[in-house]
Amino acid sequence: MKQVCEVLSEIKNAGHEVILVSSGAIGMGMGKLGLDSNPHDLPGKQACVAIGQCELMYAYDSLFSQYNHIVGQILITKADVENEDRKTNFINTMEHLLKRNVLPIVNENDMIATDEIVIGDNDNLGAILAKNIHADLYIILSDIDGLYDDDPLVLCQDLRQLKYLFF
Repeated sequence: MKQVCEVLSEIKNAGHEVILVSSGAIGMGMGKLGLDSNPHDLPGKQACVAIGQCELMYAYDSLFSQYNHIVGQILITKADVENEDRKTNFINTMEHLLKRNVLPIVNENDMIATDEIVIGDNDNLGAILAKNIHADLYIILSDIDGLYDDDPLVLCQDLRQLKYLFF
């Protein structure tokens, strides 16, 4: 997280708007509760999310504050970008945050979107978000099976390489 925040801060400091779509709430909640394994039941996962989302945002706020950036949390579901009224409200909020130089941190609202907790949908959610806000660039840092041709953990050991896309 520290390296991601450092690199994104440098990109933001160069004048680019940055939006971070982040997961990790379940894992952070598990850590806070001292659990050794992922809960298998939905209420257990939701409890981890409720605890972990606070921890996740606290960590991001602390890390980005070191670079004098303000973060804002946005919890959404696919329905928030599929329903026209909700989509308009979401896009207006996002644009307002960006105009105020806030770095939005978007995550699925796993307390509401229980289906996404089970299948994990942040990559798709990020793509939907990028399309709806007309992003110039969408970068996925993920180790979920899908669109990569080498071990992503090895490829992303030095996230500072991302800067070269912008400079």
